[in-house]
Amino acid sequence: MQYRTDKHGEPLSILGYGCMRFSRKGSGIDIDKAEKEILAAYHAGVNYYDTAYIYPGSEAALGEILSRNHIRQKVHIATKLPQYMISNAAAIDRYFNEELSRLKTDYVDYYLMHHVTDIAMWEKLKAVGILDWIKAKKESGAIRNIGFSYHGNTENFLKILNDYDWDMCQIQYNYLDENTQAGVEGLRAAYARGIPVVIMEPLRGGKLVNMLPEDAKKIMRASGRPWSPAEWGLRWLYNQPEVTVVLSGMNSEEMVLENCRTASDAPSGSLTPADFEVLEGVKTAIREKEKVGCTGCRYCMPCPKGVDIPGIFRCYNAMYTESKREGRFQFAQTVGLTREPAFATQCIQCGKCEKHCPQNLPIRAKLKEADRELRPLPYKIGIDLVRMFMFRKGKASRASKNG
Repeated sequence: MQYRTDKHGEPLSILGYGCMRFSRKGSGIDIDKAEKEILAAYHAGVNYYDTAYIYPGSEAALGEILSRNHIRQKVHIATKLPQYMISNAAAIDRYFNEELSRLKTDYVDYYLMHHVTDIAMWEKLKAVGILDWIKAKKESGAIRNIGFSYHGNTENFLKILNDYDWDMCQIQYNYLDENTQAGVEGLRAAYARGIPVVIMEPLRGGKLVNMLPEDAKKIMRASGRPWSPAEWGLRWLYNQPEVTVVLSGMNSEEMVLENCRTASDAPSGSLTPADFEVLEGVKTAIREKEKVGCTGCRYCMPCPKGVDIPGIFRCYNAMYTESKREGRFQFAQTVGLTREPAFATQCIQCGKCEKHCPQNLPIRAKLKEADRELRPLPYKIGIDLVRMFMFRKGKASRASKNG
């Protein structure tokens, strides 16, 4: 495992464990499976584990796993204040104390203001006393480092970056998003100030692995490099000395081991001009196919009317990165035939989703567009008929048992 240092010289593994995507079992996290994966990462040298208050069950699972294996003191925990839920100073303490309880710890190594999109959000936190609160927590040792996770434009990122003496920051960044959100300009600005940068969505929520067009895969195979699509994406990030830690939402031991191997063999400056040419070709192939730039982060959820926004967009993109038939099949399986309907036509145009979208997507317009393509009349009729059969049959069966 390679390590880079934080602002205070503490070594951090260049691969961090993103705990948002732990596998689930029933209504909760499959903690036994997650424990095996976390321990595999820990034994391979990963020492940075990222979670957040709003990741369902994630903080509690991480806290339990670290506690039962007696390794809390040997790793760094990063978690986040749900700043969008803060209206007064008392709420800050309430959420923080709840997080400490979930994590079974009395301190957090890296504490971030979660999902900041503009300077106004930071100003609102300052107005309710966040600066004095941070000062007190750092003096007591309850927080070791303070930072923010960011989804917004470069201009606002630079304003926030320059407004406080941050210990670190976290941004979305990958070879497809080099010039969006904070972008490479924000990355380099943070580096110039000596502020470590943690990367989220390095593979765009798996899109740069699972949804690559066949043309993009061919370009990678023809390069002569024995690298998987995931390895290409991670190596592009590790190649940049401005990047401190790259988070990966690993949910299999195989994925953990592959990513750890890459993190042990990808020093900065190791990519060649030919490698960059390959990635330019891949980007061109992707953008020719993609319909919606959704990463599947689910910040738009829950929809007040039950629309499965990221699910619909994933299937819509699959129509063009894989095949129309496959995209529609996935839609029927994951959206169309769920017990509670989740169709785009349930949208009431409230716009709540667009306010929270890190990519600033025109979600309402894209939902209409996606629905037209995913549910042409024959598919709509077919899904409706299957729904009638499945769920009426289910009701009849329950009624028979109850009778």
